[in-house]
Amino acid sequence: MTNSNNHFLLKNFSFNEGDVVYMIGIGGIGMSALARYFFARKCKVIGYDKTQTALTKSLEEIGIKISYTDDIESVEENAKVVVYTPAIPTTHIGLQFYRDNQYLVVKRSDVLQWISENTFNICIAGTHGKTTVTSMVAHILRDSNYGCTAFLGGIAANYNTNFWSSDNNVVVVEADEYDRSFLKLSPDIAIITSMDADHLDIYGTADEVENAFVQFSKQVKSSGCLITKFGLSRANELTATHIFSYSINNTEANITIRNLQVVHGSYQFDVVHADWIITDVVLHMGGLHNIENVIAAIAVAKHLQIDNEKIKSAIACFKGVKRRFEYILKNDSSVLIDDYAHHPAELKALITGVKSIFPEQKLTLVFQPHLFSRTQDLANEFAESLSMADEIILLPIYPARELPIEGVTSELLLNKMSLQSKQILEKTALLTWVKEHKPKLLVMAGAGDIDTLLEPVKQILNT
Repeated sequence: MTNSNNHFLLKNFSFNEGDVVYMIGIGGIGMSALARYFFARKCKVIGYDKTQTALTKSLEEIGIKISYTDDIESVEENAKVVVYTPAIPTTHIGLQFYRDNQYLVVKRSDVLQWISENTFNICIAGTHGKTTVTSMVAHILRDSNYGCTAFLGGIAANYNTNFWSSDNNVVVVEADEYDRSFLKLSPDIAIITSMDADHLDIYGTADEVENAFVQFSKQVKSSGCLITKFGLSRANELTATHIFSYSINNTEANITIRNLQVVHGSYQFDVVHADWIITDVVLHMGGLHNIENVIAAIAVAKHLQIDNEKIKSAIACFKGVKRRFEYILKNDSSVLIDDYAHHPAELKALITGVKSIFPEQKLTLVFQPHLFSRTQDLANEFAESLSMADEIILLPIYPARELPIEGVTSELLLNKMSLQSKQILEKTALLTWVKEHKPKLLVMAGAGDIDTLLEPVKQILNT
C-alpha cells in the first residue's frame, strides 16, 4: 500500500469511541504523543515496544496496554488501524502480520499529515533545536491562553507530557526530517533551526539533507510564514511568502537581541525587530543556543499577535524540556546537567552554553555516541566539538536500530580528539569514577540510554 493510498484512506477515516489503534514502537517520543492523542479521543490504544522505559510506563499508567514481545500471540486482531515508526525493522513479526493480512498500516508521519489536514499548523524543523523550539512555542500558546494542540519531541517540564489538546484549531508539531517525514506536513508557520548533515543513513549526502529542507520550505502554504536561523546554507533557496531570519549575534537578521546579561544564573535580554521590541525577557533555561531558540519562538508569538507581556510571562515560567540542558542537580558543591545532544553541532552549543554560565569551573562531559553510522559519518566533527570540554569520558556507542560497523567504536572518537584528559568507561566503571572524583561540574549527553545513569550519579554527588 503506497503512502498516497494511506493518505487517501486516512483522509476518509473516522475514529469512534472504542476503536482499536495498534502502535508498533509506541515507546518512541513521537509515537507516544500519537498514542496520547488517540487515547484522548477515547480509542482503545494498544502497542508494542522492544523494552519498557519511563515513556512506556507513563502510557501504561493511563491505561494503554503494551507488549514487549514480538510474536503472533501479541498481535491485536481487532485493530482498525496500525501505526508504526520507520525505525522498526521490516522483519518485525507483528508488522509483517498486519501487512500480510491487509490491515491499514501507516507510518507515524501519515497520521500527523491526517491530523493536520484541516488545522492551522505551526511546524518546527531542524537537525537540532527543533524539540526545544517546539516546546517553547507550544508553551507560549498554552500559557497565554491562545491555545494549541501540541505534538512534542520531548517531555515539556512544565506539564510533564509531550502531548496536549485544545479547542483552538491550531497544531504545533515537531517536523522530523528522519525518513523525510516532515515533507508530509503543510505549515502555515514553519521554522527551520538548522540543516546540518545528519541521518546520512537515510539521505546519503549532506546535499540531500539540505535538499529536503529546501523542499520543506516549499510546503509552507501560500499565505504562510517561514522563520529561519540566520546564515543557513542555501538560505536563498528557501521559499515562502513571508520570510524572517533570527540570530543571537548577527544584526543583519530580521530579529535579534541586545542588552544580554546573566542575572543570578539566568539570561536577561531584549528581543528586537524593525517594527517591535520586547524588553527585559528573562529565560531561566541555560545555554546561549536556547536564547536563539526562544527568539524563534517569540517570532511565532508576535506573528500570531500575542501580547508582549503574555509572551514575557510565558518565557519567564518556562521550565525547559526534559533532557535539554536540564539541571538534575544544582547546589554549591555540585552541578549535574543532562542533555540529549547527539550531533556535533549540538555538543558544541551545549559546551559553549555551559561555559557561558560556569566560566570558572572545570567542565567534565560524559558522552554516549548514538548510532554507529552517525559516529562514522561525523567522527572528525564529533572529535572537534568534544575537545572543547576540559575533560571527556566516552561510553560505548549506543546502537539503537543498527548493527555494529567494523572499526567504528568510541575509540575512533577518542583517538581523534585533541583533548588530553579523555577516556572510555563502561557504565559501572563510570559510577565508580564519579564516586572517586566527585566532579563539581558534570554534563551527561547522548540520545541513547545514558539517562538511566542520572539518578545513581545524582545520588553519588549528593553524598
